[in-house]
Amino acid sequence: MSTLWSDHIAGLTPYVPGEQARIPNLLKLNTNENPYGPSPKAIEAMRAMLDDDLRLYPDYKAQALRQAIAKRYRLAADQVFLGNGSDEVLAHIFNALFRRGDRALWLPDVTYSFYRTYCRFYDVPHRLIPLADDFTLRVEDYTGPVDQEPAGVIFANPNAPTGCALGLDAIAAIAEARPDCAVVVDEAYVDFGAESAASLIGRFPNLMVVHTLSKSRSLAGLRVGYALASSELIDGLLRVKDSFNSYPLDRIAMAGAQASIEDEAWFDRTRRAVIGARDHLAQNLRVLGFTVLPSQANFVFARHRSEDATVIAQRLRDQGILVRHFQAPRIDQYLRITVGTPEQCARLCDTLKTVLST
Repeated sequence: MSTLWSDHIAGLTPYVPGEQARIPNLLKLNTNENPYGPSPKAIEAMRAMLDDDLRLYPDYKAQALRQAIAKRYRLAADQVFLGNGSDEVLAHIFNALFRRGDRALWLPDVTYSFYRTYCRFYDVPHRLIPLADDFTLRVEDYTGPVDQEPAGVIFANPNAPTGCALGLDAIAAIAEARPDCAVVVDEAYVDFGAESAASLIGRFPNLMVVHTLSKSRSLAGLRVGYALASSELIDGLLRVKDSFNSYPLDRIAMAGAQASIEDEAWFDRTRRAVIGARDHLAQNLRVLGFTVLPSQANFVFARHRSEDATVIAQRLRDQGILVRHFQAPRIDQYLRITVGTPEQCARLCDTLKTVLST
C-alpha cells in the first residue's frame, strides 16, 4: 500500500481473471475461450490494415462497424455502442446508468463477479437477489412492487458461471416491470443456444443488451464488445466514453470485428460445433458421477457427487488441465469447464477417469 495512492484505491478488491498458466502441453478450459479460430475473413481484413495509415487515428465513431452490427440486429447505427471488450462497455454502463443516489442496483447473488467489482469501484449500492435452488433466476423476484425503485437491473443471460438461460418472455416481463431504470442483459454467451433480447429493444426503451466478440466470434485477443439499446441510452454511454477515451478501438480491431460480424457462415459453423461438443461433454461427465446444470453457454457447470471440487481441480492441474473453481458461497463444490474440441473434451474425460479413481 502506497501513501501516494488516491484515497479510495486501498479499499478496492480487484476482479481476478482466470489463471493464465505456462504449463507444458496445457489444456486451458478455464476462461471460456472458443476452441476454434476466428473467421479467416477477419484475419485477412486485419492483415490488410497493416499499412502506413496506422499513423492516423481511427474513426472515433467506428461508424462502419456500428452499421454492420446494426444491420445484423435490424437496428440503427445510433443504437450501437462499442468498447474495448464487453468489460469496458459494462464499466461505462455502471458509470452512466447505475449511479442514482441511494437506489440499489439489483443483480443475482451468483453471476459474473465483475459486477460487484464495478459496484465497489463506482460506489453503486447493490442488492443481491438469490437464485433459486436450481440456480435459475426467478422472474417474480424482479417484477413485484417495491418501496424504492432500483437504480438498475443487470444479469447475464445465459448466466455465468451457471450457464442457465431465461426466455424472452421472462426478460420482457422484467423490463416492463421496471420502466424507471435500465435493465441490462449481458449476453456474452447467448450465441450458444439462448435467444438474444436484442429483438425486444424496440418495445422497451429501458432495455440494453451487451455482447462480446470474445466467445462465439473467437476474438478474445482482439478486445471488442458492444451494447445495443435505444439511442437515448446509447447517448449516455457515449458521453462517458468521450469523457474517458474517445478511441477505444484501433483500426485493426475494427476491421477484424466487422469482417467477423459479416461472416455468418463461419460463425454458425463454429458455434454449432461447440454446442455439439458441449452436449456430448455433459453426457460424459454425468457418466463420471457429475451433476451438470443445463447449459446454453460454451461451458458446463458441474459438481461431483462424492469428490471435492478443490481436489479435482488441483489433480487436473497437475495433469496440465485448467478448469475454473470459484471459492464462493453456494458454488464452492462446482467446476466451470470450458467446452473444447471433441479431442480436448476426450482428454479431459480420460484424465478425470484417472484422477477420480485415485
